[in-house]
Amino acid sequence: MVNNAMCCSVSGRGGMLIRVGPDAHARMLQEPHTSPMEMRGRIMTGFVRVAPDGYQIDTELKKWVKRGLDFVAANTAGRKAAPRKAASAKTKVAAKAKAPPHGRARKGLRR
Repeated sequence: MVNNAMCCSVSGRGGMLIRVGPDAHARMLQEPHTSPMEMRGRIMTGFVRVAPDGYQIDTELKKWVKRGLDFVAANTAGRKAAPRKAASAKTKVAAKAKAPPHGRARKGLRR
């Protein structure tokens, strides 16, 4: 994460997800071991998936991570990270109401 924006990630489906931006998307897909990133049936045009063979060597891994870092740094320059919202009183009360009482087993769970 850079300035609250994802630049790269490890994928649960294998490989890495690298943020390259929509302008560089088609060009990055020409690189070896890359494919489009698909999420819920949609192609995410700002990201590419890099197969493990594409970053086995340290220099290749650094190259891909740098591409993600460079894109996010260039597109979030001067932008401050969004402040975290404090939990409201309603949220705190609702969370407390859902929690099981201390010292008692949950319904259906007997020791």
